[in-house]
Amino acid sequence: MPDSIASSQPSLAHRLKEWLVPGLILFMAVGILFLIAGNWNTWASERPSQETDDAYLRADLTPLSTKVAGLVATVNVSDYQPVKSGDLLVQLRDDDFRAQVQQAEAAVAAGEDALINNQRQKELQNAHIVQADDGIHAAEADIAAGEAGVEAAKSMIANASSGIDAAKADMERTLLERRRQEALIATESATHQKLEQAVADEQRFRAQLSSREADLSSAKAQLASRQADLARAQARLASTKDELEAQKRQRAVLDSQGLMLHADLSSKKAALALAHTDLDYTRIVAPESGIVSERKVRPGQLVSPGTQVISLVQKDIWVQANYKETQVRRILAGDPAEIRVDALPGTIFRGKVEHVSPASGSQFALLPPDNATGNFTKIIQRIPVKIVLDANQATERLRPGLSVIATVRTSGAGQ
Repeated sequence: MPDSIASSQPSLAHRLKEWLVPGLILFMAVGILFLIAGNWNTWASERPSQETDDAYLRADLTPLSTKVAGLVATVNVSDYQPVKSGDLLVQLRDDDFRAQVQQAEAAVAAGEDALINNQRQKELQNAHIVQADDGIHAAEADIAAGEAGVEAAKSMIANASSGIDAAKADMERTLLERRRQEALIATESATHQKLEQAVADEQRFRAQLSSREADLSSAKAQLASRQADLARAQARLASTKDELEAQKRQRAVLDSQGLMLHADLSSKKAALALAHTDLDYTRIVAPESGIVSERKVRPGQLVSPGTQVISLVQKDIWVQANYKETQVRRILAGDPAEIRVDALPGTIFRGKVEHVSPASGSQFALLPPDNATGNFTKIIQRIPVKIVLDANQATERLRPGLSVIATVRTSGAGQ
């Protein structure tokens, strides 16, 4: 019995030893796993060099399209040909557009002639207004003269009336003296000489009375004439004022026509500018220096607005590196970078970080992801980083779209 008990104790210790070592190893492995999982992002973001192979060469690519419809006259470049800014790439037939320009120029010339004619009519109308104003002054002068003539005629009538009264008194006096002398002659109490003198005086004053009466009639006729002249002058003044008002209204009409002609001329000039613009659109030129892509059109082909004729790839090449969100913690603008191009093994290009994207690449997608669902799987996002290449490097063999490996030497402090 004691021997059996002694033999069982070593077997238990042996079994505990067999389980203890694997258990410790398993515990340490789990601890290491949790340690790596909990600190991996921190370790990755704190590395001084951040590298990614999700990077590509990029350049500004401009699709050149037509703005107007027409037939292609010439294509002045070949596929993948280098061009300079302003080089003619495609020429459309411009016969219709030149005719439109000429038509618009003729319309502008007609509008300018209409304005000149309107200005001359205004000058003529101004002369009519001045003439009417002078007529008013002349009519006012005639009225003043007519009023003075009426007053003078009235004075003449008063003088003639006074002269008639005096002549009547003298005539009555001399008539009585004549009758008295005739009576004395009948009684032979007077001489014939005195009678003849009395008769002569009576006849003289009678003739003077007739003259005074004629003067009164002439003065009355002259008053009627002056009053008629005054009425005519007043009528002419009213007519001239009406004419002046009509001329001023006609001047206002010409002013309104001038404004309309100015607006019409501006519209025609705008149409001319539009015609020149459409004519310019028949020439498709390179906006920048670069290399053209494959030609999309050929001479004789009918194109409509929006038809893509060719694409232009500009010479300035840069790198878009899509870093994981755990790598961009310390990447800042200005950090140096090394670029290795898959197509050029062994060649290293130098550059620096210019910008870090303000959002992840998924936010700029046509259909941004919406993770507000019941099931969710976390996916590490990518942040685009723009890296520009340093000058004075042999970049002529680089082409947009080539795969590269980008390494950024971070210098920013941890955030």
